[in-house]
Amino acid sequence: METTSSSRVGAQTAAAPAEEPQTTQPPEAAVPVPAARRTVEGFLAADFPWYGLDEAFTGPRWLMQVGTAADGTVEHGSTGHGDEPSARGEIATGEKERFAVVVTVASNPVRRSGDGTGTLEATSVSSAAWLAGSGLLAYSWPGQMDHSLRSDWLDQQTEAAWELADDLGGEDWSTLSLPVDGEPTTFHYRESEFGWVLAGSTGSGVHLGAYGRGMSAYGLGFSAIADLGTYE
Repeated sequence: METTSSSRVGAQTAAAPAEEPQTTQPPEAAVPVPAARRTVEGFLAADFPWYGLDEAFTGPRWLMQVGTAADGTVEHGSTGHGDEPSARGEIATGEKERFAVVVTVASNPVRRSGDGTGTLEATSVSSAAWLAGSGLLAYSWPGQMDHSLRSDWLDQQTEAAWELADDLGGEDWSTLSLPVDGEPTTFHYRESEFGWVLAGSTGSGVHLGAYGRGMSAYGLGFSAIADLGTYE
């Protein structure tokens, strides 16, 4: 774990005075959202910079969704690059999807929860790793798995992704240096049969996560998005 005791984003358990109850609530993970519901307003409401792949990537770009706190403050969001993935992916189409999703997470200190009953835990690199890992799972469907079993599988794998995000120094992770705004930046990186996940921090007050399939992570670079209009 990098700086906190849990990688989840949202209302989290944190050190608090004994007389104040603490709240623990799962985050809004990066789940598929229909194209018609993707709007730029949520992105524009954020008070931190959004990141995507840098100009070396020339393929399609598209907005995904934002995650908000109880008071409506934007805390994180995702931008997509390449093929727009589906959960069934290659199983349904027989074609290999090539995509990379970049998750931007605001760097926040420990603060009061929206309902005033507890505290929200500070975000960290592990928060970005958790959102990226759960995002990849949302677009994964193991071969030969019955539809009725996928929900149980997804719950189990999401819990495993949470535990992995809390142990970025563990043997499941390696390190990878990639450019962020032109500066070499160290990321935690891991691969699985479903794709790859990475997470790190920028010098501009946000943590970055990313996940993908069919596109190598080794040649990627990230930069702050100057114009959200470049994302469909």
